Amino acid sequence: MNSCAIFFIDKNLNMQIEELKHCPFAEICWYFTDSWEQFRISGRVDVIDGSNPDPEKLQFDCVQCMRENTFERYKQGSELSFSWSCLEFAHFFKLIMQQREKSWFASSLKSRLQYLGPNPGLPCLSDQSLNEFFLDPSLGPVATFCLLVLDPDQVDYLNLKSNQRTVSTLSRCANGEMCWNSEMINP
Repeated sequence: MNSCAIFFIDKNLNMQIEELKHCPFAEICWYFTDSWEQFRISGRVDVIDGSNPDPEKLQFDCVQCMRENTFERYKQGSELSFSWSCLEFAHFFKLIMQQREKSWFASSLKSRLQYLGPNPGLPCLSDQSLNEFFLDPSLGPVATFCLLVLDPDQVDYLNLKSNQRTVSTLSRCANGEMCWNSEMINP
């Protein structure tokens, strides 16, 4: 897992989650009004939801990667790639599922109840409230709870006070490791 990864949560019934499963690239933007700074962070997004923790899927993936002797993940449209052994993949999978559970328990009970409610973005069919749902606070994440992991490959920084802009891009260095390269560009 990239140490630069950004974690956020959502309900897997949102249209955007389905779109990310088909085209896993996104950009998030933060604008700080006091300092007039903007950060646009783009990269690949992995959707970790209730369909991921199936031990049979993990075993299948391990059997598959043992046949191929490696598990590879390519970032579409770029030259970046990395490969893992089956054990490394299994360890990563375990860590990411632990992070999903940690994120679940870091949310308030009221926030967790929203994952049991009706699909977002659809018309309300009744006056159904979240009080009608019961959730055992000691149980782990429900199937609709998604952990999204943005693995940045570009950061576009704009300072509107100084009128300076820097774009940092993740690329493979001469030694084969991944490193960030920054370039000042016109705002």
